[in-house]
Amino acid sequence: MRTLAVLVLALAAPQAVAQSRGVLPQDYYRMTFVGDVAVSPTGQYVAFTVTTVVEEKNTRHREIWLSALANGRPSGAPFRFTDPTEESSAPRWSPDGTVLAFTSRRGEDRNTAWFARVTAPGGEAYHLPGVEGTPSWSPDGQWIAYSKALEDEDDSPRATPGREAARAGAREGWIAPDAVSRTLDTKRFDGRVITQMRYKRDGTLTLLPHPSVREKRQLFVVPAAGGEARQLTSLPFDVGGIAWSRDGRTIYFGGNPEQDDEYSDENTQQIYAIAREGGDPRALTTNPGSEFGAAVSPDGRALAYVLNAARGTQPELLVVALSADGSFAGAPRNLTADWDLIPGTPTWTADGRAIRWEAGIGGSAHVFEVQARGGPVRQVTTGDRRVDNVSWSRDGRVMAYTVTDAATPAEVFVAQGDGRGETRITSFNDAWLAGTTRMPAERLTWRVKDGTEIEGWVVKPVGFQPGATYPLVLKIHGGPYGAYGHTFFQTFHVLSAAGMFVLYPNPRGSTGYGHAYQWATQGAWGEVDSEDYLGGVDAALAKYPEIDRTRLGVSGGSYGGYMTNWLTATSDRFVAAVTSRSIANWESWYGDSDAQGLTEYAFGGTPWEERERYRRLSPISYVEQVTAPTLIIHSENDYRTPIGDGEQWFMALKKRKVPVELVRYPRSSHGLSRTGEPWLLVDRLERIRSWFTHWLVERGAPVEAGASR
Repeated sequence: MRTLAVLVLALAAPQAVAQSRGVLPQDYYRMTFVGDVAVSPTGQYVAFTVTTVVEEKNTRHREIWLSALANGRPSGAPFRFTDPTEESSAPRWSPDGTVLAFTSRRGEDRNTAWFARVTAPGGEAYHLPGVEGTPSWSPDGQWIAYSKALEDEDDSPRATPGREAARAGAREGWIAPDAVSRTLDTKRFDGRVITQMRYKRDGTLTLLPHPSVREKRQLFVVPAAGGEARQLTSLPFDVGGIAWSRDGRTIYFGGNPEQDDEYSDENTQQIYAIAREGGDPRALTTNPGSEFGAAVSPDGRALAYVLNAARGTQPELLVVALSADGSFAGAPRNLTADWDLIPGTPTWTADGRAIRWEAGIGGSAHVFEVQARGGPVRQVTTGDRRVDNVSWSRDGRVMAYTVTDAATPAEVFVAQGDGRGETRITSFNDAWLAGTTRMPAERLTWRVKDGTEIEGWVVKPVGFQPGATYPLVLKIHGGPYGAYGHTFFQTFHVLSAAGMFVLYPNPRGSTGYGHAYQWATQGAWGEVDSEDYLGGVDAALAKYPEIDRTRLGVSGGSYGGYMTNWLTATSDRFVAAVTSRSIANWESWYGDSDAQGLTEYAFGGTPWEERERYRRLSPISYVEQVTAPTLIIHSENDYRTPIGDGEQWFMALKKRKVPVELVRYPRSSHGLSRTGEPWLLVDRLERIRSWFTHWLVERGAPVEAGASR
């Protein structure tokens, strides 16, 4: 009996240990990500994408799943709908709910638009003749509109001078058609000749071709049963954001007529209308100002959309009456003039009385609505969480969406159309979460000198014991126009599991707190929000006496990397830092990045117009004051914050003999921490954890030479 008891205890021990551990970097391989929720028009099904990590292949795999509903509640477990051996995304329902369209690239087939019957007799996925893009059905289900780039054919209606010359080589667009310089032997030159400013974009591993050789996405229409597609537009810009009039005679779409104007710094996205039978497209809105998100009311008499009048202004939700030919009838009305947050793409309620959208509010994201005739904005969903990917049934009685909070990755939920009766329908992450301990996020607020209240959250160390002492890591979000909040961030829990407090605030410059708050740091990045970050550290020290003020770390990515550099150069509070995809020198960044407009607006001009400000706000100007050992993480194909800034910071710290390491990630862009190769993403988590463990927990203990690093 004693032997049996020992055996039982031995078998149970690993499980007990597993249940008590915190989150590890390698747990990323076990995570499942849900999104792109689409309720069928009849409310009988919810479709959504499921993305898993394939560790052994260093890839991700995405499928479409379905959950059957009965009276707005799940009836049975969710099930895989698309082929598990293929990648599938973007589920879209036909108006009668019998067909689900999705995007999938399969073999050598260039047509990525697929259709599958959801009701009997079902069967294999198939193409509809003439449909070669994500479909948008007319309300009566008789027509399908879509946009796609034209094939690169000699008889293309959009052929432009220089395209034939570029096509002659295998590297289309590598040599700008308007280049003056010439080569002696084209076979010996395999470089690039660039004449445009927009020659790179983050997320692409190669440089962009000259814009004149890239075909623009145009609007096509085809009968819903399939047939010959009819091209409705031949515009010098990309078409998108398709919406139908209720009678199916007019198609609305969005486009930016200044798309290829490198010198345009205005908001110029417009809404257009075109007859289903063809003709000239009509611009319904005018510049300046960007309009997007066109949504037609159920009775077809009105159109809702979002207006962003100019960079730095408050986006507003507008509604305008429509005439019989689909044009605007009268002046648009602003429905959110007294609402101080940022509205997302609008959707009409089934009865046409109200308009709904998603928006961030503080650390949360929720559904909001306003009556179409005007009135106060009302919050539909509530709680300390983020509600995203919202979809409704045609009658509005069923809504589905994803939900995440600070301790839980996103899962899919369904509820009644007014948000009541909520039920979770997926549990993909429950199994691995059950084996981990995740400390809750505790809200913390403090005020700065001008009286502004700043909000943040604190995660305690796993195994926290009152009276013990622990280090703290300040985490800084990117943007600066972004926000932390009630979202699952694995990094926070990894650091918590390693025995550290984590503080993550939303300083001035963050979204979700109103227009004035978002733009409070204009022209003074780092100078204004430093007070918010350091005040948050002081507030955490005051509330949690277990934090050791001699063991403070700081870390962030993008703008958070910039602020990490800035804080270690302008304060002496931090004894270790990890800076990711950071900026050290705004002058050199301006010439290397794909986003010059960011500082042109925030700093009031270019580096030669605002030279003193660019230099004053650059951490490299104060690098001689840095003493914190710093880990620099940068992607080699980051075109938003190019690796040159990381290299400058590394060289300066190395010359000054500050402990520093530079980790370069190949084949990676600015989004490494979110969408990078899984092996590299997990490696990044472990390097952050191990760096702070070494300097904050082990206090810089000697490292054995020759150990695998």
